[in-house]
Formats: sequence, C-alpha cells, structure tokens
Amino acid sequence: MLRNSSPEGKKIDVAPYAHSLIEGHRDFGYNIQTALADIIDNSISAKATRVELRADSVSEAPWIAIVDNGEGMTEQELIEAMRFGSKNPMEKRAPKELGRFGLGLKSASFSQCRCLTVITRKNQATACARWDLDEVAESNKWTLELIDNIENLIGNEFLGSRGTVVVWEKLDRLGGGTHSKSDQIKHINSELAMAERHLRLVFHRFLEGAPPKITLSLNSRKLAPLDPVASDHPSTQKDPEECIELINGNVRIRSYTLPHFRKMAKADWDELGGPEGHLRSQGLYIYREDRLIIAGSWLGLIKQSELTKLSRITVDIPNTMDSEWKIDVKKSSAQLPPLVRKRLARVIERFVGTSKRTYQSRGQKLVDTTRHPIWSRVQKDGNVVFKPNLEHPVFQIFSSKLPDDLKDGFERCLRLLGSGLPIDALHAELVGNAELVASDKAEESDIKQVVHDLAGVYLENGVTRENLKNTMLSYPLLHSNWEVSEELINDYLKEINR
Repeated sequence: MLRNSSPEGKKIDVAPYAHSLIEGHRDFGYNIQTALADIIDNSISAKATRVELRADSVSEAPWIAIVDNGEGMTEQELIEAMRFGSKNPMEKRAPKELGRFGLGLKSASFSQCRCLTVITRKNQATACARWDLDEVAESNKWTLELIDNIENLIGNEFLGSRGTVVVWEKLDRLGGGTHSKSDQIKHINSELAMAERHLRLVFHRFLEGAPPKITLSLNSRKLAPLDPVASDHPSTQKDPEECIELINGNVRIRSYTLPHFRKMAKADWDELGGPEGHLRSQGLYIYREDRLIIAGSWLGLIKQSELTKLSRITVDIPNTMDSEWKIDVKKSSAQLPPLVRKRLARVIERFVGTSKRTYQSRGQKLVDTTRHPIWSRVQKDGNVVFKPNLEHPVFQIFSSKLPDDLKDGFERCLRLLGSGLPIDALHAELVGNAELVASDKAEESDIKQVVHDLAGVYLENGVTRENLKNTMLSYPLLHSNWEVSEELINDYLKEINR
C-alpha cells in the first residue's frame, strides 16, 4: 500500500528587511490625533494620573513630548516596549488595559516622526532607548540604541521620580510639506489644536473621574473633558441602560437625546457639535474600557438625518471582545458583531422612531387646517410641496377688500411666492446650520392684523372670548411673538367688549 509522503525540504530564515518593514509601519493610517491618543493609552495602562503634552514648534528642530507619572519601566521592560509586536493580540488583557498589538508606541510615533526616544524611570533606575529611522535605513538592521547619558536629551527635564517621557523628533510629516518656516509652525500648531479637541473627547471619562482618573495638559494648559452626550446637562434625555450578555463579556447600551440648542449656551452647543456640526456627530459612541473609539456613526444601521441629529447612543465593551469587534491597531475603528448589530438595530428603531414620531407630531400641528397655517403642506406628484395657504383669514380678508380686477393678481403673487421657494438653499442651510435658520422678525403692525383677522374667524366659529387667548397661543407666529401678541389680543378683547 502506497502512502502519501512529502520530501523533507530546507527551512531558511526570511526575516524582513528592517528598513522596508519599519518604513511600512509609518503608514498604518494614523494622524496626529490618533497617534497621540495611542501614546496616552500606554500612560493610562501604566496607571498614570497625570499626562502632559509638551511641544516646541518654533525651534529649528521642532519636537513633541508626551510625559506621564505612571509606573515607568525597567531597562528590560523598555526594550520589550520598543520591540515591534511585543504583545500577542490574542493574549488576555488585564481589566482597563488599553493596548492590544504591541505596535502602538512605535507605529503611532513613526507616523509623525523619524526619531523616537523613550526615557523612563522605575524604582529610582533610569533607562533610555531610541529608534532613529535614518540610522535603520543606513544599516538595515534591527538595532535599538540604548542611551546611558540622558542629561542633554530633550524631555529629560520633564521626567519625575517615576514615569515615562516619549519624545518625537524629526517631525517630517508635521511640517505641512512646505519649506517656509512660518508655514511649518502654523501647520504644527493647527494640528495640535485639532488634536486637543480629539483628546478631550476620547479620554473624557478619565478626565471626569473614571478610574484611573487623569489630568491632561498641553504646554501646561489643563484640558477639560468633552462629553459627547452632555450627560450632565439637565435637559439631556436619558433612556435606561440595556445590557447584552455574551460569552466574552457584556455590552452596555444607553440612548441619549441632546437638549435643543436654545437650552444650551451657544459656545457649548457649537463645541458639542464639533467642526462638522451636529448632523455629522449623531449616532453611536463606542467605548472600549471607557476609552472612546468610535465617535458619531450609525455604522450602516440607519442613515444620518436632520430628524435624528440630536440622537446619541453609547455602547460600552470590554477589552476581552477585541477580536469580535475587529478593533484596529489605531483603536479608531470597529465592526459590530452580528448579535450586537441585531440588538442595536432594535434599540435604534425604537429610540429613533420615538424621536421621529415626536417631530412628526409637532409638524402635524403646524399644518392642521384648524390652525390656519400661512403655509400649506401638500402631496403632489409624489413630492411634498409647501405653498401659501390662500384660505388664510389674513389673505381672505385682504382679498375681499380689493377691487375685483386686482383679486386675481393678488392670488397670482401668492402662488408665485410659493413657486419661488429657494428649496436648494434652504436644504443646504438646514443640513449644515439648522439651528441658525430662523423666520424673519414680524412687524408689530403685521402681528396686529393677524390678531384681528384670526380672532374674528375664531369667534365666528364658536371659540368663546374666555378661551380666545389660549386658542391663539397655539398659533406659531403669535406664540413666537407672544409678548406683543398677548397685549394686542387684550386690546382687541377690550375693543369688542365696549
């Protein structure tokens, strides 16, 4: 009987070229925001309570340093930390540990610089190591430089009795691609300003007090937390927390509805919406061990819309579920596991459906024929059309006073006004700046005319004089100008009671 066999072959070492692989680690998709966040993850995992970002953008050789007062490292621990792939992503993580692949320190740093120096102190012993990509390119060897004399090194002055300083030099990717020194400085400072908001958002729970509570500063200026769901605002609506129990841990879900912009200070409202506005920042906020990794996306579950722009849902997962969620190296993207996606779809349908029904209910009130709207909403040829309500008492009464030969012209003007609505411009404004779109202020004489005409119609249709004011309060134009309207209604009632 013949047996399948395979000839024994040779085994050779095909270790990757140091220069090629290390350069490839510069292009994992980091920007300065995600790169700094990845370094701070290490500080939090090292039980730091203080993290300081120091930056010199004006010197001939700009640099950035990330300083913490964490546990620090021995020399051997530092060597392992500087090794590529120092952690197996399949290994079990300690609770609250934010790292995963053992690549973050190196890949995040090299995405912004060509020289990475780490100075660390633990148990009164100091260690220092450096990767310089120019030296690796020249030697093509995985040769890490250990430095004994740190006295003149950038960052040494920031090192405390324990902790770690990560220093980025040769910032070749932060200069904006220009030879102008002033433009380089502006670009670095602009990038740091964008990173500041990102860090306030990503680590807001730690800044607020989630253990380990940390303080975070940029060039000695303390950064305040930025809570994307405004959970402490008295007008924020919060649903009860839901829990999905899975084999590798529990997923916690909670829905929030942000306050209306009129209930917040403009600066707070603008900051909460961020540079892209509230329409773009709606959706899921996914946290891994209290660290934000997804900020504002429905991940394909529903489309973003104006009706849901105040909707936020937080999703908390443990680090034991990294592989199921496909957490990437940068810890800035994830994929919903099937069971979680199914459950979230139901949560979103209920949560968003309630918001839409509330919104549509309010909209229905505005077009209820019993309220005599100025604009009528009608379905026409499959489209929604808004046009002036020719039956409005103000229009009807004015038309009745016109000579017969002018009545057709008056109605034609109203129809042209409806046909000329700037739909594209309105849509663009509502999508980008809905909270800034407002009706023009009504003149008191115009409000007076509406009060007199509407009051007459209401009284003729059975509304009592005692209920007239409450009935007219529901009319949008009068409600939004109620201080003036109420006085005019009182004057009207006095006049007809004489």
